[in-house]
Amino acid sequence: MLSIRHKVLDGQLMTGTFLNLGSALTVEIAGNAGFDWLLIDLEHGSGDFSELVHQLQAAGCTPAAPIVRIAWNEAPRFKRALDLGPSGIMVPYVNTADQARQAVEAMRYPPHGIRGVASLNRACRFGTGFEQYFATANDQLLTVIQIETRQAVEQAEAIAGVDGADVLFVGPTDLSASLGLERNFDHPEFRKALAKVVAACKSNGKAPGILVSNAGEVELVLSEGFTFVALGSDGGVVAAGMQNLASTLKKYKRA
Repeated sequence: MLSIRHKVLDGQLMTGTFLNLGSALTVEIAGNAGFDWLLIDLEHGSGDFSELVHQLQAAGCTPAAPIVRIAWNEAPRFKRALDLGPSGIMVPYVNTADQARQAVEAMRYPPHGIRGVASLNRACRFGTGFEQYFATANDQLLTVIQIETRQAVEQAEAIAGVDGADVLFVGPTDLSASLGLERNFDHPEFRKALAKVVAACKSNGKAPGILVSNAGEVELVLSEGFTFVALGSDGGVVAAGMQNLASTLKKYKRA
């Protein structure tokens, strides 16, 4: 069976969602809903490493591949998350090719990287699967590089050219703020920036990715060439659902 990394680099459309509530239950629900991948968010989400292990255990009971977004591009954060056994890592706020190389090195075991080698962890089935995991991890783990600033867009071609930088994933809100557009996602300058990221990925055999907040945006980003696409989040779905329930009941209250 192909790993998610091989499917992504093959150009297949891979769809996911963000999980920011820190809940293993919403991971399980999302994983059984039909997504290809799930983004467990340790950057802006409510959970931390103590919740991450339970979220990954829940994802392991579903067909979806769990990707963990760490809080910053620092080697210790990679090794802590990777040893718990996700299918990949999303790295925020990468602005240069050197920073992308730093991330890739933290993802990989020597001699191709600097990831610490340990066997008694969940990724290696606490020692029983170490040999197989060590032999395949460098090739199978997905590295998702976030493009969130004007500088990152300007450096997109160089970032996409880094071996092991598999996905260039646009963070729309951060990028729009960096461009001075404040969530004006329809602005020509914003769409031009997206086109530059897509072109850099296509010329280097990498996958362009993006998060969209509503279903109406999906066809647009697909037409623009994005193939690693996330729609919404567990927090957003719960908040909208609760507001809908409350609004339904509110009309029966006395003035």
